Amino acid sequence: MPLVRIDLSTDRPPAVRRAIADAVHQALVDAVGIPADDRFQIVTPHDPEELVFDPNYLDVARRDVVCVQITLVAGRPRELKLDLYRRLAANLTEVGVRPEDVFVTLTENALDDWSVGNGRAQLVELGAVAGAPVEP
Repeated sequence: MPLVRIDLSTDRPPAVRRAIADAVHQALVDAVGIPADDRFQIVTPHDPEELVFDPNYLDVARRDVVCVQITLVAGRPRELKLDLYRRLAANLTEVGVRPEDVFVTLTENALDDWSVGNGRAQLVELGAVAGAPVEP
């Protein structure tokens, strides 16, 4: 069950922001195997001057960054994460985002770091999440 934060410029209209959110979710469904209805996203538009990213760090020519921060349960293998990055770039390119402008970070935690309502730790009760091995 990932929680996704998407920070982007107000220069991108609401319909494009929604298309970006849809593209990010589809990459998670396809690469990680999360259920299609496991969607929790926070999309925050910013004035362009509030998004400060080096325009050439590590030889990537950035112009209009879409920052995707994904918090998810730890345990996915490196290959799955690398596939996720590729799918994110490909899906976002389809909705008008340059691949150079796709900036992604993953933050991992444990099953007991989540409560999705009613004061319960539902992921602990499930015992596992898509794409990650079962915890002992």
